[in-house]
This record gives sequence, structure tokens and C-alpha cells, in this order.
Amino acid sequence: MKRIAVLYLAVALLAVGAGQAFAHPTHATPTKVMVVMKDPGCHWFSVSGAFKTKLAVRGPAKLLNVDEAALKVVGPAVTRRVGVGKTLLLGKGTYAITMVGQAPDDNHLRLVVR
Repeated sequence: MKRIAVLYLAVALLAVGAGQAFAHPTHATPTKVMVVMKDPGCHWFSVSGAFKTKLAVRGPAKLLNVDEAALKVVGPAVTRRVGVGKTLLLGKGTYAITMVGQAPDDNHLRLVVR
């Protein structure tokens, strides 16, 4: 009787272990998106040494504000303010990013998270 119980326990442990080994991670690593200060235009996305006003990334995205002022991020059902040096995790959607108190002729950034 003990042998059968031990055998069932061993099979159960193997099944759980095999299931754990083949499990897929449920949380993707966020794509880093950096907003920096650069004239002209005030703020830009910094991408591999290039500066862009429009950017599309695979989600989720982790927005880092390295600009000179706070950023206003407006997206699907969310409006957030991101302080200098702070980050914001963004899910799928299209986001409009502007600097708080920016001049009308400054850049308006557009981020698409897929």
C-alpha cells in the first residue's frame, strides 16, 4: 500500500514539475521608451541615438521622462502626469505626450504601444 502511495506521489510531482518547466511567462518585459530634452522642438523620443516625434513599440512600454519638465500622457481612458526622472508603465494603445506648460510650437509626441 505504501509503495502505491509513493508511486502516485512521484507521478504527481513529475507532472507538476513538467508543467512548470513548459509554462510560458505571462508578463512581457517592458520596452524602454525615453523622452529627452533637445532643441529645437524641446522634447523628443530618443531611439538608438536618433530623435523622433512618433514611435511605435511592442507592449508593454515603460516611459522614462528625462525632459526638463513633467509630461502629460493622454491615452485610452488615462491621463497621467509623469515627473522628471519618473517612469510610467503603458499598455496597448495610442498615447499623446506633451510637456506640461509647453509652448504651442513645441513637439507633440505620439506613442503607439502594440
